[in-house]
Amino acid sequence: MKRKRVSASVEKTSGPATHSEDYAGEAVTRHAGLEGDINPAIGRMDNRLLADYVAQRTKQFSDHLSLVELEDMYVPESAILDTSEWGQERLATSLPDFLIKIAQRDGRSTDLALASIKPGSPHTLVVTGAALRAAELTRLLRKFQSKDATVAKLFAKHIKLNDAAAFVKKTRINIGVGTPSRMIDLITEGALRLENLERVIIDTSFLDRKKRNIFDMKETQQPLLQFLNLDELKPRYTATGSPVKLIFY
Repeated sequence: MKRKRVSASVEKTSGPATHSEDYAGEAVTRHAGLEGDINPAIGRMDNRLLADYVAQRTKQFSDHLSLVELEDMYVPESAILDTSEWGQERLATSLPDFLIKIAQRDGRSTDLALASIKPGSPHTLVVTGAALRAAELTRLLRKFQSKDATVAKLFAKHIKLNDAAAFVKKTRINIGVGTPSRMIDLITEGALRLENLERVIIDTSFLDRKKRNIFDMKETQQPLLQFLNLDELKPRYTATGSPVKLIFY
């Protein structure tokens, strides 16, 4: 069945935000300061359209793969949580409120400031394309940090892998924020554990200065797809009882 195309039109907003049509024919909302540019079309997609979006982006840099290998890389529609009803733009500053709503909706870890007693076992991972963006999101999510729960930076810039692994192995983490490459390394090292993971937030609406998101660049898309297809993670999408949900922000 042919899937419908998401409309590119957006309502005008008050304040410093402006709109243009220079991102793949879709409207871009521009914000001053650290917010950068936002592609609001991502937030309007339901789980079916998002699965199709990921499949199309996966093909972009995977022409060396066979059809079977390519289809194995796709994210299943059932793994994606539909959050298209969220009425606000997906700004960095709105992420804490978004997480609260999601936690209340799925009924798990409704107190986001709680962490497992097992070190390195977050209930939420936020995956973004760059260390600077990860640092900013970490700062905003520190409102969920407590003496027994750390919102942890999980990226490579200025932090050696051995030091990061040692920190994660001894720290109770409720939310981890970072890049897919560093998360893969920490999982491989046995530092970052996924048995208590409930949700993965993929920072998709944010655009860099060249109007690209995490799926538009080979150097960020391929590590992200590798992370999403990890043997430690992919079977959890369809697990009974406590599946891991993918959430596109």
